[in-house]
Amino acid sequence: MFSLNKNLPCLLGDEFASKFQWFPEAASTFSQENDWLFWLITWICVLFFVPIAGCLFYFSLKYKKPKGEKAESNTAHNTPLELAWSILPSFFLVGMFVIGAKSYLNQRTVPDGANDIRVDAAMWKWGMDYGNGVINPELHILINEPTKLSMRSRDVIHSLFIPAFRAKKDIVPGRYNYMWFEAIKTAGERVVGKKLADAQKENAGQVWDYDKWQFTEDGYRFFDLYCTEYCGKDHSAMQSAVVVHETEDDLNAWIKKVSKRGSEVSPEDWGEKLYLRRGCAGCHTVDGTKRVGPSFKGTYGNVRPLADGSTVKADENYVRESILYPKSKVVAGYQPVMPSYKGQLSDDDIDSIIAYLKTLSGDTPAAPPAGNADTESTTK
Repeated sequence: MFSLNKNLPCLLGDEFASKFQWFPEAASTFSQENDWLFWLITWICVLFFVPIAGCLFYFSLKYKKPKGEKAESNTAHNTPLELAWSILPSFFLVGMFVIGAKSYLNQRTVPDGANDIRVDAAMWKWGMDYGNGVINPELHILINEPTKLSMRSRDVIHSLFIPAFRAKKDIVPGRYNYMWFEAIKTAGERVVGKKLADAQKENAGQVWDYDKWQFTEDGYRFFDLYCTEYCGKDHSAMQSAVVVHETEDDLNAWIKKVSKRGSEVSPEDWGEKLYLRRGCAGCHTVDGTKRVGPSFKGTYGNVRPLADGSTVKADENYVRESILYPKSKVVAGYQPVMPSYKGQLSDDDIDSIIAYLKTLSGDTPAAPPAGNADTESTTK
């Protein structure tokens, strides 16, 4: 629960640290354009509000009548004055409309050759598709390169918002929507060494806490990415990170790192990473408590009652089928709301998730021969 006494010093500290800025750091070409337009409209409003409010108070005092005295009637008017206060402000309104329309059209016109990244939104997670089966909740892009997001929703209306880019767009189920932007700066130097290692150790086995660490699991500083359309009870947890890379080599190195397991990582560990990265933790716990979906604790090897009255043993085939076709066998007491991961996880990914589930049920999986994950395709 938010405590004003506890958080007020932090809020004041943030304001002093940002020199009382109204907006987060401007990090895209749209940021500068939109901020300039915002302040233009603000000062125009101030320009009109101050004299109007001043006249209001002045006239209310000047023409105040004693209590009980009959008010005077004045039907006279000044035609030039009425024309002036009707026509002159319209020039400001037209000017603000034209500038705003140009800015809007600019945001809707995607430049040729923009890097295209597909975005899947679902309760309550993001999936950024980098091609070849590489999907990650974090958005990684190149600096000074236009980026297009082709977005779709798997369930309800979501809305992708990157405050530092001044970019926001609704994502509606049943259709594709798009937005674009061009980052002009990174979020800061990458964190390496002991600080990163300590954070990874402390955060092990949990969904990465972006708010606490202020850098990603790989040490990158980031800009915030939110869902700004209420989409259910865990709407506030539907947030991720935008990392701006200075070089294409660095971006490709990150994509390669997250694309597959690698021989140095055990299947159980990779399965745990997928559980945390792919949004499984938002619906399935590992401590036995219930969320939107059943807990993974003790799942593997046990008999599960299904919604149709039948039962099934949670073996490898059941887990695989539940990942690829989640609505075919729904556990009793739960709704069929899980999206399919068909085409998003490789065979090695699914095997790793099964290996991780075995550790939650007390079974120790047999490790596959070293090097298999490196040679396997990342698509099914």
